Parts: sequence; structure tokens; C-alpha cells
Amino acid sequence: MDVFLMVRRKKTTVFIDAKESTTVLELKRMIKGITKRGVEEMKLFREGAVIDDHKTLGDVGFTSSTARAQAPATIGLALRQEDGSFEGLEITELSTPPDLPEVMKPQESVSNHPQD
Repeated sequence: MDVFLMVRRKKTTVFIDAKESTTVLELKRMIKGITKRGVEEMKLFREGAVIDDHKTLGDVGFTSSTARAQAPATIGLALRQEDGSFEGLEITELSTPPDLPEVMKPQESVSNHPQD
């Protein structure tokens, strides 16, 4: 089954869909195609813990019921720094949109004219 993921690092969010049987290493290869960083330069996190490269997404808890298109699961991404150490996991909070102006809010259609 398909799983839908948000790979997040600082202010960057990448949406990826994969299969439950996809390994974490294969997911890193997908991310490599976007970030142009090698798989050995990445650490992926689930709920603050590093995910093992050899496990499948299903093994670490990403299933079609926990990672849906309407509510993708979050994976944290940390990259290797120039000194060889990995940066700390940092994910910036998503902003919330402002309220709609009154003129854009749905209006109830009340008609005093009977329908013919």
C-alpha cells in the first residue's frame, strides 16, 4: 500500500509517496534526487529517533492508515555538516493561515422568494 510522507528539515518540506515495503535506504535515494546530497550524508528520524536504513517504512510504523494523502506522516531529516558531524534535528513549525476576511467567508443563502 502507498504511504504519504512529509520529509522535513528546518523550513524545508518535501512530500514523497512510497510503498510500505520501501526500505529507508530507498527513501534516502529518493530524497537524494531532490536534495543532491548523498545517502551517507543523511539521517532520517521518526519521533526523534534515528530510523535504521535496512528497515521498511512499514516496519517503522508508516502504514497506509498512519501516513495518508490527507494527513501525511512526518519524517525528520538531518544532514552531515562540513566538519563530518551531523546537524541536530531541527524542524520549524508550520505557520497557520490567517482567518478569511468576512467577504470571503461562505454566506448562507436566504431567499424570501418561493421557488417556482
